[in-house]
Amino acid sequence: MSDKVPAKYRSKCRIFADILRAIKDSEQGRVTHLLHKANLSYDRLNYYLGELERSGLINKSADQERFIYSITAKGEKFLVEFAKVEAFGNTFGVEI
Repeated sequence: MSDKVPAKYRSKCRIFADILRAIKDSEQGRVTHLLHKANLSYDRLNYYLGELERSGLINKSADQERFIYSITAKGEKFLVEFAKVEAFGNTFGVEI
């Protein structure tokens, strides 16, 4: 028998929440900051940022040669609802 613990993968919703929290917690939602806070590779972060932007959860603007991301009201609502789902999962021992 193997004592290996299976790798835990984050759900798409959890990744969205991690990115949204990183944007909300930062004064300037720049890619470098988000890479570290959301713990994603550059390619995966860009993919998810595109999805979040298309979903209306974040806005993208340009500051000189860099992009800056900000959370929208819809993104704030996502975080509120996701926190409820997390609390539910924690109460019943379900991984979200």
